[in-house]
This record gives sequence, C-alpha cells and structure tokens, in this order.
Amino acid sequence: MFRIALRFVGSIQIILGLAYLLVPNTLLIQMGHSIPSPDLLYPFGMLSSRFLAYGIGLWIISAEPEKHILWIRLMALIQFIDLTVGVFYTATGVVPVSLSAFPMFNAIWIGLLLAFWKPTLVTSMKVNHV
Repeated sequence: MFRIALRFVGSIQIILGLAYLLVPNTLLIQMGHSIPSPDLLYPFGMLSSRFLAYGIGLWIISAEPEKHILWIRLMALIQFIDLTVGVFYTATGVVPVSLSAFPMFNAIWIGLLLAFWKPTLVTSMKVNHV
C-alpha cells in the first residue's frame, strides 16, 4: 500500500512538473490565479524540474521504500513548507482561501502520510530444497 501511495504522490509531482514546464499560464488560469508576467515563466520552468525529479524519484524508490526513508521524509518536509507558505499568504490576504484550500489540503495529507507512515522491510525467504 505504501508503494502505491509513493507512486500516487510521485504522479502528482510529475503532472505538476509537466504542467509548469509546458503550459504554466494555462495551469495557473485553471487554478484561478492571474497570468504571471512573462519573466516569471523562467522560475516556473526551474520549479518544474524539481517537481519532475522528485516525482520520478518517488516512483524509483517505491520499489524499496524502506531503504529510502530520508527521501520520503524530505518530501514530507517539502509539504510542510508548502503548507506554511500557503497559510502565510492566505492569512495575509495575498491569496484567497478559494485558491489555497486544495493545495494546503494536499500538503497536509501528503505530509502526514510521508512523515509518519513507516514502510515495513520486505525480506525474501529462501527455501532450501533437499
């Protein structure tokens, strides 16, 4: 089940990465944000590389999550930072709750899942035939 969760979260990251890389204005408009000035497309492209790399990484480590707890916990940290930023910009009135509620909800469930769910070590049993 944990492997499936890692792949699901990884897929979300990959989709966000592709969207921020290929269609950032469309993504932002669909989410309800204003169109950014063209110079912001450069940092969105840089952001996309991190989404893509971490998403692919989560797929790779899902094969043996118990060996990659650090990377799993670092994704939980990313979610905590995302939540903190969302709370700050919502509380200061920069972003309305209508734009921040869904991403903050995702940050909570993904962060808690990856911070506290402990993958169990899977060992293969070798059977000696006589």
